This record gives sequence, C-alpha cells and structure tokens, in this order.
Amino acid sequence: MTIAKVGSIVFLGLLTLSLCVSNTVAVQLSKQDGDRLQRKLEEITKNGATLPVQARKTPVSENEVNSYLAFNAKDRTPHGLTDPEITIVGEGRLTGRVLVDFDEFKRHRSPQGFMDPLSYISGKVPVTAHGVLSTHEGKGQFQLTSAQIRGIPMPKPIVQELVSFFSRTPENPKGFDLDAPFDLPAKIRQVVIGKGEAVVVQ
Repeated sequence: MTIAKVGSIVFLGLLTLSLCVSNTVAVQLSKQDGDRLQRKLEEITKNGATLPVQARKTPVSENEVNSYLAFNAKDRTPHGLTDPEITIVGEGRLTGRVLVDFDEFKRHRSPQGFMDPLSYISGKVPVTAHGVLSTHEGKGQFQLTSAQIRGIPMPKPIVQELVSFFSRTPENPKGFDLDAPFDLPAKIRQVVIGKGEAVVVQ
C-alpha cells in the first residue's frame, strides 16, 4: 500500500474527494508541516506492513494535511483540480473546497443539453463539499451532507459525477463511489475526526 494511497483514502482526497480552497489559511501552510505528515504516513505504512501490527495512534493536524496537499502531494493532484484544502470540523465532519476546471471536465463529458446546469459553467470554479467520515474495524464510509458551487447547492448526482471523473485510475476506471464503504489501508482500524485534528488508529 503506497503512501499516496494511505493519504487519499484516510483523508478522502484528500486529493480528489474532500474539496477545498482557502486563501485565509494559506499563509499558515509550510513545507515543514507537509514533510512532517509525509513522515507520519511513512510510519503508518511501515507499521501496517509488520506482523503483528503494533497498536499505535498517530495524530494528524489540519495544517499538516493542508501543507501536505499544497507541497508534498501537489504533483499527484488530479489534472483539473487545484488548491485543495480540508477543514477538520470535528465529530467525524469534514469540509473542503477545491478549484475545479470545468472546461477540462466538460471536454471528457458527453453533451447533456441546454437544461444541464453545468453547461453554463466554465473556467476554474470553487466547489465546496461537507460530509461525515465514519470508520470502524478497518472499514470506512463517507456520507456527503451538502455541496455547493459558487454558493449554489449542487445535487449529489453531479457531485458524484465530478468525484468519479477526477478519481479515476487504471485500477479503478469508474472512480470513487461516494456511497460505497471502503477498506482502510495499512491495517488502520479507525480514523477519529476531532476538531482540527484526525487520529489514525492502528
């Protein structure tokens, strides 16, 4: 299980799923915090490969996550998404925004007709999403509670279409299903979402 896989699943996209952009916290981000999370992910991966797995709790701060996305994982952010950022709200809740290049998205999408709301959107547009991450016994599931584009509510099917498109890989050509439970990597048993911090439990 790669470090990128650990990061993307645990934080849901953190490169592709939890969507975020915010200039208000950008001044707080640092390469040092990104490197700190990089080392933590390496330790999580290493510990998950041992037999037996050592019981361990690894705290990860919101600033470490966003610094990691801004510096360490920037080259792995899917083409068409920029400036991802996550807010760890607490009690399982996550909030985020990302700049979505809708021109890139629509280049690979079949025409939907003039009634399609996305046909009137072009360029890089901020998309915001809110949801709850539930994890237990090595399984995780993300529940989308709401999403907005330019402050206007966005239906879940459109959110799913965006997520599916930007999370596609050769191994998973259909992309990530928002409603589907998933296995946590690296023998992670649980991810506890507190206020401004997530604790990875192995």
